[in-house]
Amino acid sequence: MPTSIIIPIVIIALILFSSFFMVKQQTAAIIERFGKFHSIKQSGLKLKIPFVDKIAGKLSLKIQQLDVIIETKTLDDVFVKLKVSVQYKVITEKVYDAFYKLDYPHDQITSYVFDVVRAEVPKMKLDDVFVKKNDIAIAVKTELNDAMLDYGFDIIRTLVTDIDPDAQVKIAMNRINAADREKTAAQYEGDAQRILIVEKAKAEAESKRLQGQGIADQRREIARGLEESVDVLNRVGINSQEASALIVVTQHYDTLQSIGSETNSNLILLPNSPQAGSQMLNDMVASFTASNQIGEAMKNAKPKKLDK
Repeated sequence: MPTSIIIPIVIIALILFSSFFMVKQQTAAIIERFGKFHSIKQSGLKLKIPFVDKIAGKLSLKIQQLDVIIETKTLDDVFVKLKVSVQYKVITEKVYDAFYKLDYPHDQITSYVFDVVRAEVPKMKLDDVFVKKNDIAIAVKTELNDAMLDYGFDIIRTLVTDIDPDAQVKIAMNRINAADREKTAAQYEGDAQRILIVEKAKAEAESKRLQGQGIADQRREIARGLEESVDVLNRVGINSQEASALIVVTQHYDTLQSIGSETNSNLILLPNSPQAGSQMLNDMVASFTASNQIGEAMKNAKPKKLDK
């Protein structure tokens, strides 16, 4: 094929090839004709006039995110770094404004975020910054929406994703939290110890009460048994004094036998003569008689004092 034919074919092919272009999904292409804005092309296969029209640029219509880190000071003079994430997108109907009115949207958004955060955070104490981070995010979003809407940008959401105080401040905060937790733990331990002491005292009191009741019941049964024993002996002709002597002697020897059967008991010295029981009974009777005489004397002495 002659060269004179090949060259025109190649030129025509290049012209046709340059006449078509592809625009991706969620993208807008800005077409200029002789350096002047002509049209906006959406996604798909598009046609332009070669050497007359050109693609001045493309804008993504997807939601984008910009992370801005700001260092500022709180009301209680604590330096803190905040990370603010701004989610934004180009408004489809305002692609022209977004492309021609603003060269660097990231820088513009960053400037507004700095301005709002450094105006809001110095009004708050450090603890309030953590509590009211949503208020800070809302203030940033409101300011950005008012400012960026004219440039064709829509602010979808703003989030305060990180709050990082100065290292020394974080160490102090951790110490305060640790001290508070130790204080709470000590209070719980003290309450637990008090409850244990109270419950132990209640248990001991109940034990003493039951022990005393048991001793009283035991003595009551012993007295009832002695009374029955004396009645039985009286029926067979043994008077009360002889019956009491017999009972005392019997209990005396039973006690000796009980002590002797205990291998681990300490040494106890007791009188063991045949007259021991009788002597014990005589001592008991003598003490009862003496106490009765003293009681009678005190009764007789009271009226005489009154006469005086």
